[in-house]
Amino acid sequence: MSTLLEKLADGLRRAANFNRGVQAAPAVILWTDADRQWESIVPLLRSEKLTIFSLGPYAPAAWQGPAIWLKCVLANGLTDHTIPAGTVPVVYLPGVSRSDLRAIEICARELQPLAELQYRGVFWSQLNAKDWTVNAFLASKSGGLGLDVAQDQASQKALLRAARGGVLLQQKVDDLAPRHLDAAWFDGLLAPNPTRDLLAWMNDPAGQKAAWDAARWGIFVERCRKDYRFHPDKDGELAAAEKLAARTGTWATIWQLYQDSWTSFPKVVDLLERITPPSPSGLFDDFSGYPKWNVNEEMQLRNSLLKLDTLSAKAARDALLEAGRRHANRRDSLWARMGRAPLAESIGHLSLIAERSTQLPSGATPEAIATSYKEGLWEIDAAAVAALAAVHTKADTDAVSEALKACYVPWLEQTASRFQDVVRKQGGLNPSMPGTTSLEQGLCTVFVDGLRYDVAVDLSKRLESLGSVSVDTQWTSLPSVTSSGKAWVSPIAHKITGQPTDVEFQPGVTDSGKPLSNYHFRKVLDDEGIQFLTFNETGKPSGRAWTECGDLDHFGHEHQLRLARELPNQMAQIVERMQELAEAGWRHFRIVTDHGWLLVPGGLPKAELPKSQAETRWGRCAVLKETSTASMLTFGWDWCRQVQIAFAPGISSFVAGSEYAHGGLSLQECLVPVITLAIGGGASAAISVDIAKLAWRGMRCQVEITPTVPGLSVDIRSNAAVANSSVLKVAKPLTDGKASLAVPDDALEGNAAVVVILEATGKVIQKANTTIGE
Repeated sequence: MSTLLEKLADGLRRAANFNRGVQAAPAVILWTDADRQWESIVPLLRSEKLTIFSLGPYAPAAWQGPAIWLKCVLANGLTDHTIPAGTVPVVYLPGVSRSDLRAIEICARELQPLAELQYRGVFWSQLNAKDWTVNAFLASKSGGLGLDVAQDQASQKALLRAARGGVLLQQKVDDLAPRHLDAAWFDGLLAPNPTRDLLAWMNDPAGQKAAWDAARWGIFVERCRKDYRFHPDKDGELAAAEKLAARTGTWATIWQLYQDSWTSFPKVVDLLERITPPSPSGLFDDFSGYPKWNVNEEMQLRNSLLKLDTLSAKAARDALLEAGRRHANRRDSLWARMGRAPLAESIGHLSLIAERSTQLPSGATPEAIATSYKEGLWEIDAAAVAALAAVHTKADTDAVSEALKACYVPWLEQTASRFQDVVRKQGGLNPSMPGTTSLEQGLCTVFVDGLRYDVAVDLSKRLESLGSVSVDTQWTSLPSVTSSGKAWVSPIAHKITGQPTDVEFQPGVTDSGKPLSNYHFRKVLDDEGIQFLTFNETGKPSGRAWTECGDLDHFGHEHQLRLARELPNQMAQIVERMQELAEAGWRHFRIVTDHGWLLVPGGLPKAELPKSQAETRWGRCAVLKETSTASMLTFGWDWCRQVQIAFAPGISSFVAGSEYAHGGLSLQECLVPVITLAIGGGASAAISVDIAKLAWRGMRCQVEITPTVPGLSVDIRSNAAVANSSVLKVAKPLTDGKASLAVPDDALEGNAAVVVILEATGKVIQKANTTIGE
């Protein structure tokens, strides 16, 4: 199919046809264009192998010059512009009409050298001897293309804009034949997405106007005036922001696009923030398009949360449930996606706590209580963490903390007290020492310090992309501290024992009696044929291994409530480590932990324990002196029952001021998860590719892999293991091992990222670090 440009070139060539029986070959084709409609198109014709010169200021490199220069060229008097034999050149005359050359006696002096060419050459003109206009060439059925072109003034102006912009002549003639070509269609060629153009202009009014040429700006203004009842120059960007926030009529479509791609227009929100919502007029007012409305809603919610300490427990729960309903729509709003509605996000989790915290884990044994907890009450702990993770400022954190103190902390206290009563009646949690565990070949045991049950449920979901996952539980050692619990869940627990002198809860090696330091822990592992893998080692998958990852406990001790916000990053690091081990060939994993923890806004309540009674005192537990007569909650150390340990009652602490703590007797601290992961051994596990090419051209990344494997895709992420950290809308399939990925958000340029290759299940099979745009 021919393009309009090709048809135009053919029309010019046909002008040189002559009757050889009665005519001499024309020396030149004269193309007059009084209105200069074709001026910007002429350079394009040279790509169609036309020999074409233009009348104008002297610029030989552009095949342009005055009349006397053109005469020299036509006479082949200039070596730089030799006309091939048998070629009839075209001389384009912008601003000159056919009649200007006809009237030689009054012909402009600068045109006179060309006047005689009308006798030795031919004109490219219509049958009626008029100049070919762009409209005539497209619409005329006599020598033109016979297309259906609207003849109204708006369409004619749009036609010229599209022609001068160069896009019109690239269209296929056969595609245009059935169409009605009007202003909207022509303008659509130059500006195919007027909605996006409007947002781009609002994002940077001065810069965008400067970036567009006059034709494009004219189209933009006309479309704004016609489609959106708005004039960019006369009304300004603030008027546009008012219409966008109101979201009425055609502006509702613009709002929808803005919601879907706001990251591409980061400065639009700055405009919207300057707009004040109108005064309320009725029950059905919707001000959700105004940032100031959202800010006011956040402020009111913050104030109401801060006042919960004045209410009874029931009234506080009712208030949270009502706030959750009122702000439910804001949780799905654009402002929430922008991170500008943290309390609206948090109140959703708080209302879940308010609803569920009237129920306590039930049962007459620790196992029964654990079963009750695992059947759904763990979600209360997860909601408390999520509520804290949603907020970032001190003011918002204080407000959420008050809400948690009103309904979550009392539930924690009652749950811990009930659990402690049951454990006291049973005489402890663990009736016997741990035996030999997890010694099968091909198993990698992964230790995560402080992996609480609710967090483990989240981790298990993240691991599902790697293989088959299941979550079980067991009791950690008493007390629930790392020095004791890590050995308890290790595959060498049967090689470890405790002594009455081990007052820091650190057991020792049974055979040597030496304290279980990191060195001796590794040595016993080695003696048992278990590889100890450091953070970047992968070992031999045919054997057995122990490795450690994650930093939950350390972060919790150091940053307290901020642990809630850190958990997703910690989970991502663990998943990435599991991927590395799986890629190295490990197929069976057992993820274990030493203890959970309590996260209590405002700090754990203080429990008194005289220093005279404690040999060693930690936050939630203490080793009692042999002479102590304390009547506290007391049990023997699981590694050596002779060592008597006092536990702080409920959720209290012997050390004041801590919001994060463990070592005590509660479900959250003592019920530890055990995650098993089996990597599939099918054909997908054998896929191995390399990233052979990774290159950036602006914000577009070119990726090529070897060998070519069907069914793979590529993504760009800020974290390789986290699918929702993608900087793209969707991962892109690799075609013949290649893909070109455009990052839509220019603000990400210069950010560190990871290019990941994915198989059909979403599993990452290869990755490479990169910097966006470099």
